[in-house]
Amino acid sequence: MIEKLTIIGIGLVGGSLARALRAANYVHEVTGHGRSVGNLQLAVELGVIDRVEVSLADAVRHADMIVLALPVGCMGEIFKQLAPVLADQAVVTDVGSVKGSVIEEARAALGKRFAHFVPGHPLAGTEQSGVGSSQADLFRERRVILTPETGTDADAVERVRAMWEAAGAQTQTLSAADHDRILAASSHLPHMLAYCLMDMVVRNDDHRAIIECAAGGFRDTTRIAASDPAMWRDICLANRDALLAVMRQYHADLGALTEAIEKGDGDWLMETFNRAKHARDALNKKL
Repeated sequence: MIEKLTIIGIGLVGGSLARALRAANYVHEVTGHGRSVGNLQLAVELGVIDRVEVSLADAVRHADMIVLALPVGCMGEIFKQLAPVLADQAVVTDVGSVKGSVIEEARAALGKRFAHFVPGHPLAGTEQSGVGSSQADLFRERRVILTPETGTDADAVERVRAMWEAAGAQTQTLSAADHDRILAASSHLPHMLAYCLMDMVVRNDDHRAIIECAAGGFRDTTRIAASDPAMWRDICLANRDALLAVMRQYHADLGALTEAIEKGDGDWLMETFNRAKHARDALNKKL
């Protein structure tokens, strides 16, 4: 059981983790710290956290588990502030969608305390943001990827693993490089496509007519374009190389599709669409 959990960044993910651990009776006290006092007060009113600390040093004092639920672009500065105030018993983990850059910043800032940092990423969320959207079952039967380094303390890894499993999740271990490469294709690219399609439509002179005629396909494809722009800007920049590689691959495949339509190559279209449908049908059985 976690005696004192400090969550830095009480939004959808941080708030949902607090709710899940409370529901499982796995945490005694939850302290919140963040930039928006209004959001933190809402978290207290909703019963997501017990108390608010404006000072980071006060927030992490006596904490045995510290979770950074922040945009990846904010991690470096927080690590620098954490380094001089971390208690010996404290384990630090994060929920960022990019691992390589976060690990580099943690290593540079935390020094010998880096061994107690366990990089993590829950593969769960919605296009909504803020503590008001948090839910206790967000991680139930969802996967959380941990990417410990060679020098990461084994006990710290097990404590983070146990926390996520108490929240209902299943944990998996990957290298940071594999995580970032895989997530570039499975998560980051789909968000880029949704943002690009939505932006293209609203810049069209007939955008009102297009949106009025939009049905399920358009809504499903663009749903995640409602996600937090600042968070996804940071993800693009932090995972630039892996994301660019998969975007170039998609660009080439889209070019091949364009060429097939130009040529009226129905056989190519049928083969491609059938292959994609079979793959999606197989995925449906796992979801």
